Amino acid sequence: MIQIRTTTPFEGQQPGTSGLRKKVTVFQQPHYVENFVQSTFDALEGFAGQTLVVGGDGRYFNREAIQTVIKMAAANGFGRVLVGEGGLMSTPAASNLIRKYKAFGGLILSASHNPGGPHGDFGIKYNAGNGGPAPEKITDAIYARTKIINSFKISDLGDVNLDKLGDSRIENLTVEVIDPVSDYEALMATLFDFEAIRALFVSGFRMKFDAMSAITGPYAHAILEKTLGAKGGTVMNGTPLPDFGGHHPDPNLVHAKEIYDLAMASDGPDFCAASDGDGDRNLIIGKGRFVTPSDSLAVLAANAHLAPGYKAGLAGIARSMPTSGAADRVADALKIKIYETPTGWKFFGNLLDAGLATICGEESAGTGSSHVREKDGLWAVLLWLNILAVRRQSVDAIMREHWAKFGRNYYARHDYEEVESQGANDLMAALRQQLPNLAGQAFGSLVVRAADDFAYHDPVDGSDSHRQGVRILFEDASRIVYRLSGTGTSGATLRVYIERYEPDPTRHDLETSVALADLIDVSRSLSKLTHFTGRSQPSVIT
Repeated sequence: MIQIRTTTPFEGQQPGTSGLRKKVTVFQQPHYVENFVQSTFDALEGFAGQTLVVGGDGRYFNREAIQTVIKMAAANGFGRVLVGEGGLMSTPAASNLIRKYKAFGGLILSASHNPGGPHGDFGIKYNAGNGGPAPEKITDAIYARTKIINSFKISDLGDVNLDKLGDSRIENLTVEVIDPVSDYEALMATLFDFEAIRALFVSGFRMKFDAMSAITGPYAHAILEKTLGAKGGTVMNGTPLPDFGGHHPDPNLVHAKEIYDLAMASDGPDFCAASDGDGDRNLIIGKGRFVTPSDSLAVLAANAHLAPGYKAGLAGIARSMPTSGAADRVADALKIKIYETPTGWKFFGNLLDAGLATICGEESAGTGSSHVREKDGLWAVLLWLNILAVRRQSVDAIMREHWAKFGRNYYARHDYEEVESQGANDLMAALRQQLPNLAGQAFGSLVVRAADDFAYHDPVDGSDSHRQGVRILFEDASRIVYRLSGTGTSGATLRVYIERYEPDPTRHDLETSVALADLIDVSRSLSKLTHFTGRSQPSVIT
């Protein structure tokens, strides 16, 4: 029976760029999940009888929330729910299912790369019919509804068996529990030369992939080990766990140190990679060579034609503003357009839908293409494998040839996590006050060419985005960018991006910290970072 239950609004339900993210204990409050899901449904129109895709990354509270979503989808008039076996589904796989089966949309239950467990993080976001994150007009409508919601609809029928493939019914809703991997693997087989990658492994090529006890484990086991023939044990931490094994499922050099140490060992694998909690980020490390996400985007774009799915070439390349300019030089060489957007995959989605871009990337280790409308960690790993299989060179050799041709963008991101919000906001406000007076100022040998607060005009929908990050641009093509991130669940995360372009091949072997030393000093002194945040060192450097 369908019930209409009364409720009251909760404070703090405003969705960020990736939906609603809070601590698990917040979501466990009575009716908290129901309020957000009902607010989402109330913000949508025309879904009666339509299909909804539902899945999550397996973190703590995933199953309970999915049962609630299914019962509410039944009560609100959806006709079908596609849910991954065990409630599991990577974010890019969900995007693919929405597109492949022409679903109305999907609800993805994840807090991305944030920690899990009873005291960890949880999240829910809505993806639209194109498979991508909901546009602002929908997220704004959801938020507006959360402030006034007074009731929700839910079925009182029992839970669905998420561990048994097949169909069941709740009210007039058909619930299909499906293999979450098979459709995604079929898509990858259309994009990449699986035979060439198999031959690479047969040749003795050694690889390690760290799934970080998160969602990509089942996908990597199926594709890398079973289909492509990588040796058993190639996939590390391949079983999704509610608390991600007590680890932080963020594929960076701090939280994925185990795979980094393997790659740096003299007898280590030829290639190492990792992905995050919900499967949309990636880490790439060759033997002795870490590849920054910005460089990875540039190399993938320059070599994409080696994979069958991209042999016709690229329509364009898109990167987020904080991402280094390495991809810009590839676009120039290919005579295609480069798009610089605010951070957030929804901006790429517009470009992809319009056919203006084919490959997109963010410095935060998210890379993807027109095959879905989300960043895709395992896709990036497979494209790297396809390139390695065709070129038969090491990652280090490929990087050196790339820099020799295009120049090297030395690049680092300094994250100051869980900073007191007032101090972080005051820092950004003080920087913005300085902007009109910075041009022409010298900081040692560094002279400011221009300074601004990045704004973007979307060439597809005509929308404008302002205050997307403070940029300090120097005459030697170096730059510093300051931006507050919305991906955390407590305090504020201040990200400082530092970049220097080096065209001289004789200077391509510097340590990044050495190449950027003067810029790092300026980034702290110019912003009075310690004064505003109380921090003298970043939490994480990538």
